[in-house]
Amino acid sequence: MATLLRFYTFSFIFTFLCLGLGAWYGWSSTGSIAGMAQMLWIIFVLSILEISLSFDNAVVNASVLKDMDEIWQRRFLTWGIAFAVFGMRVVFPLAIVAIAAGIGPIQAIDLSLNDPLEYERLVSSAHVGIAGFGGAFLAMVGLKFFFDGEKDIHWISAVESYLARFSALPAAEIALLLLAMWGISTMLPPEDALTFLVSGMLGLVTFIAVEGISTILEMREEAARVRGAVVRSGLGGFLYLNILDASFSFDGVIGAFALSNNMVVIVLGLSIGAMFVRSMTIHLVKKGTLAQYRFLEHGAFWAIIVLGAIMLLSAKFHIPETITGLIGAALIGLSLWWSIRHQKQQASDTTQTGD
Repeated sequence: MATLLRFYTFSFIFTFLCLGLGAWYGWSSTGSIAGMAQMLWIIFVLSILEISLSFDNAVVNASVLKDMDEIWQRRFLTWGIAFAVFGMRVVFPLAIVAIAAGIGPIQAIDLSLNDPLEYERLVSSAHVGIAGFGGAFLAMVGLKFFFDGEKDIHWISAVESYLARFSALPAAEIALLLLAMWGISTMLPPEDALTFLVSGMLGLVTFIAVEGISTILEMREEAARVRGAVVRSGLGGFLYLNILDASFSFDGVIGAFALSNNMVVIVLGLSIGAMFVRSMTIHLVKKGTLAQYRFLEHGAFWAIIVLGAIMLLSAKFHIPETITGLIGAALIGLSLWWSIRHQKQQASDTTQTGD
């Protein structure tokens, strides 16, 4: 228990600080205990929602982070959280409002605090662009994992081995994504279709750019190792993880308006969730959970593909966040059960061989 708490101590401290700020804000803005309690309840529910929607994010983060040295792991937990909390939960929605309404950042802040209904409307109006960008980026993250000819461990073998063979065809996953984006765009009004396609292509380009930067940095590190230099850089992975985190955050930020249109309440609730996702990531890395459970990583990447597809389809169809969370949880839970089943089978085979 003490070992487990070590991973989550800072998250609990952060939670109490956010709840304290929420209580102060609730009392000062409503002047009643009932109003304060209602705000605290929404903050709590938002944090649980964010954690439940983002477990697949933690698993994928861990799959990247396990190959980084401890210095960059700590930087991801400290510097990266500032980007995840402040950048995605505060700056991102304000930037959307400022761009959509053609106003300055100070006016956007004023609008979020004094006219939350209009603020919600402006953020929601940018949903098509967000769906295109975030959906394309997440879809590419998932597809890249399965379009890998060197991957020799398959969970859903009939599908995964088939996709792995297609990895010999250059840019097959990009072609698949572009076809899906085009198909969805045909269901949208012309103006929304253009926004969707442009934002989707920007999401694709962002993924390629991050992959390119990561590859260049890895090549430089490898060259330094050949020269005998000590290499402790994880900058490429650090950049990749933070952009991945941002893409995961899109649906949470938009979906939060289903519970509240108060920016302060949304920021506090989602920030608590984001901090626990960081702690879960470090926990998975330190305990070696991905190596212990053979197919857990596969389940997380299938959940990412589903999330990316849902984000892309949400440009046309309203898909409740509850469904997204349940599908992701089901895939990860099934992959975890399958991993435990595989372990037991291996142990049984070993025992029989020994006999």
